[in-house]
Amino acid sequence: MNTTGHPSERLINLARTIQSKARAPFSLFRVGAVLVTSSGALYTGCNIENSSYSLTICAERVAIFKAISEGETTFTDLYLCGDAPAWTHPCGACRQVLMDLAGPDLAIHLIHRDNSVRTVTCSDLLPDHFSASDLPS
Repeated sequence: MNTTGHPSERLINLARTIQSKARAPFSLFRVGAVLVTSSGALYTGCNIENSSYSLTICAERVAIFKAISEGETTFTDLYLCGDAPAWTHPCGACRQVLMDLAGPDLAIHLIHRDNSVRTVTCSDLLPDHFSASDLPS
């Protein structure tokens, strides 16, 4: 199932379900993510907070790390919802990880509280990104 550019109501609903599993006792800001692979497999993630804040992990990274750990390497879409009054965007760390592991063309479907969807790409969110090509050989 390649849903790039065409938001799926089923995946929007799945992102909302996963959002409800978030562990956010400090920020009370719950986020849910659904990552779609090129083969159509789905990997979900929710944010998990820790009392040592720097050890907190975002929903997007949970989803992509689960996928990578299962041998997935190509991704088409990410569905993302949160408790923001408008759109929930990936943080800077997630943008960098998504760029490195999913690539600039990953379609990111930002889900509004009212379930409307705004679709952007990874390169839209991180236009002048750092990459392996910036490292010395």
